[in-house]
Amino acid sequence: MKNFNASVSRRSLLTSFAAGLGVVALGGLTACGGSSAPAGSATADSAVLTVAASPAPHAEILTDFAAPLLAKQGIKLKVKEYTDYIQPNKDTSAGSVDANYFQHITYLEDYNEKNGTDLVSAGLIHYEPFAVYAGASDDLDNISDGATVAIPNDPTNEGRALLLLQDLGLITLSDPENLESTPKDIKENPHNLKFQELEAAALPRALSSVDFAVINGNYAIEAGYHVADALAHESSDSLAVERYANIICVAKGQEDSKGIKALVKVLTSEDFKAYLAENYGEDVLPAF
Repeated sequence: MKNFNASVSRRSLLTSFAAGLGVVALGGLTACGGSSAPAGSATADSAVLTVAASPAPHAEILTDFAAPLLAKQGIKLKVKEYTDYIQPNKDTSAGSVDANYFQHITYLEDYNEKNGTDLVSAGLIHYEPFAVYAGASDDLDNISDGATVAIPNDPTNEGRALLLLQDLGLITLSDPENLESTPKDIKENPHNLKFQELEAAALPRALSSVDFAVINGNYAIEAGYHVADALAHESSDSLAVERYANIICVAKGQEDSKGIKALVKVLTSEDFKAYLAENYGEDVLPAF
């Protein structure tokens, strides 16, 4: 592993789910309902537990690992896949699903603030390290002046990407710990880097047209990219676990229900750690 400095390496860097994690912008959205499930909807204490999830790795984890274990407890896990990161929270608030698994806690806090909802975390499960991937260029040590870097454009993940670039010594932010920084908050940009702000899902497709891209873990996995192949990534002892751990999200009051507690228990077990290591390596790491 190549040293960046005494405390930061190219393959293990200090920063940071969101959702995974990759997410889309929240501007202009309104609340979709109260924080408790309406009468007649599925409840987390029912024999069927319905969880909204993004395809990879969340739905894969639920289907391959959690479902068989919950079945032994008499709980049928139904997984509903979503390709956007707005509707799962809407459906969780409305009670049409019992929980969701796609986002990190920072994204959830931002969503609640912007939409007047009161969704809560039932447990920290995993995190997906943000990483810098090579596009037209592959040398961060000798980065060209005016190089173009693609970053996610949503509030919680854009700041996370810039913090990673700051830890690499490529930029300096006005507030070096601001999780919501944007390119406007860059104080020093010695290489005159240009930033292409894109929806997180579009970042892998943009690699061929930019020099580098900072890609959310879940979208990198879906596109076939892996942390082991990245030029640089966040470290396991950074703020990633605390602020960007992916969570099981529920309506307030449901976090202690039988089904949810059972789900969180299997997803915070030693067996789950082994499952992640075997199936995802450095791409998906336990947050407990």
